[in-house]
Amino acid sequence: MRELAGIFRALADETRLQMMGLLLRRHEVCVCDFVEVLGVTQSKASRHLRYLLHAGLVEDRRAGLWVHYRLADKLGPDASVVVRALRSVLGGERLRDLQALLDRSMKRKAELGSRTCAAPQPRRGGRKGAVR
Repeated sequence: MRELAGIFRALADETRLQMMGLLLRRHEVCVCDFVEVLGVTQSKASRHLRYLLHAGLVEDRRAGLWVHYRLADKLGPDASVVVRALRSVLGGERLRDLQALLDRSMKRKAELGSRTCAAPQPRRGGRKGAVR
């Protein structure tokens, strides 16, 4: 019951719900993209992402100065049910504008190459490299 309460506390914020929605649509998102897309500061984005990380919903990967987040590979049973529900509720038109902003941000990053944060890496099996 405590784990489930922690999951709902982590999701009880509009910014964190938007972050989860973007992560459900993308394999991995850098903190810098959340900053640009959601219009929040880096420290605020990182703080919100830490809530999601501590609830076991996301994992992070460091690439130099940059931190990329993705949905956790191994969600607990309660988290799995909640994430499936979020996928349904946050799908469709609800996050369309944020998705378009994220697409533009990632395209711009790809054009800039190494002058911006590292590009997302393909997911490999297991939880290797996940920082807790």
